[in-house]
Amino acid sequence: MTHEEIIQALYDNTVNGKVAEVKALTQQGLDTRLDPIDMLYKALLPALQEVGRRFEIGDFFVPEMLMSARAMQGALTLLRPLLAAKGEKTLGKIVMGTVKGDVHDIGKNLCNIMLEGAGFEVVDLGVNTPPEKFVDAVRSQRPDIVGFSAFLTTTMPMIKVNVEALKKAGLRDSVKVMAGGAPVTANYAKQCGADYYCPDASSTARKAKEIIGAAGDAPQGALAEAVAAVELASGQ
Repeated sequence: MTHEEIIQALYDNTVNGKVAEVKALTQQGLDTRLDPIDMLYKALLPALQEVGRRFEIGDFFVPEMLMSARAMQGALTLLRPLLAAKGEKTLGKIVMGTVKGDVHDIGKNLCNIMLEGAGFEVVDLGVNTPPEKFVDAVRSQRPDIVGFSAFLTTTMPMIKVNVEALKKAGLRDSVKVMAGGAPVTANYAKQCGADYYCPDASSTARKAKEIIGAAGDAPQGALAEAVAAVELASGQ
């Protein structure tokens, strides 16, 4: 395949949420010395914007949108080291996870989409994440921010448990803590010891940029509007 064909295939497969194909094409691009910056700005990011547009007009739904984001994130695992070497540094690193006992991830995944779009590196710990896994990630990844997501009233107390675990490990002062989720309020997040409360994906990206002192706002346009629509429809 030519470089132009790889770019087009990356775009098409990202739009269609083909995770394995996108990762294979990314590796093929690297093997043939295709510029990582071209793969990011000519294929991956435009594809995610197209996904947002299709969601807005009703051609795509929540599963398609999340699969496209997952496909892009798989490509970024290969591209990040090379982008950093070229001076395309991320704004910062964020560890995200849904707390122990909770397997809801749409809200967290939407936040990840917006954070990636804003220029952050996101380390996603997934769902049902125990405190020790958050502690290990903060210790090994050295993130600027850690985010706790809780969708159930029964799992909300895990936010405080996680904060206390960071304190016990001597890591609390090394990272800013954000908390959110459908039942979480600003007052509750504060009582749990979180530094910031984020009610939705856009505010999460905006607050993260404020924390690390980056200029600009959260991503706008079709992608941001589609994420907001998903949040409204799913109650995230």
